[in-house]
Amino acid sequence: MIPTYRCAHCGSLNRVRAEGKTPICGRCKERLDISGAPQEVSAAELDELIRSAPVPVLVDFWAPWCGPCRIIAPILDRVARDKHGELIAVKVNGDEHPDAPQRYEVRGIPTFVLFNETKEKARQVGALPETHFRRWLDASV
Repeated sequence: MIPTYRCAHCGSLNRVRAEGKTPICGRCKERLDISGAPQEVSAAELDELIRSAPVPVLVDFWAPWCGPCRIIAPILDRVARDKHGELIAVKVNGDEHPDAPQRYEVRGIPTFVLFNETKEKARQVGALPETHFRRWLDASV
């Protein structure tokens, strides 16, 4: 499998073999972040990503006022960075994009939904300790 990354500037997906060079996006030519850090996306960007990603997409539905969302954010960041290129992690702020949580039937936050090949593969509602979150994700991918 060739590692895949989403361009934070234009949203395009790039398959990259990171071999010493700083990769650039094939579409917009901006520097491509290959850290795997979760990116904020809109509802439309999320839909497009789910439709076109050749790797699993992990979505965090959250809100800035949510305490458990803030607690699990650094856990999600570490896990996403550890799995960079193997999956694409994104965050959808339900306050800014309320149609996305409605469309995906999110009833509580944080909710994590794993998509693969355009289909929902797994869902986790609520914050988990890091070891449990990793186990859930590993079993679901």
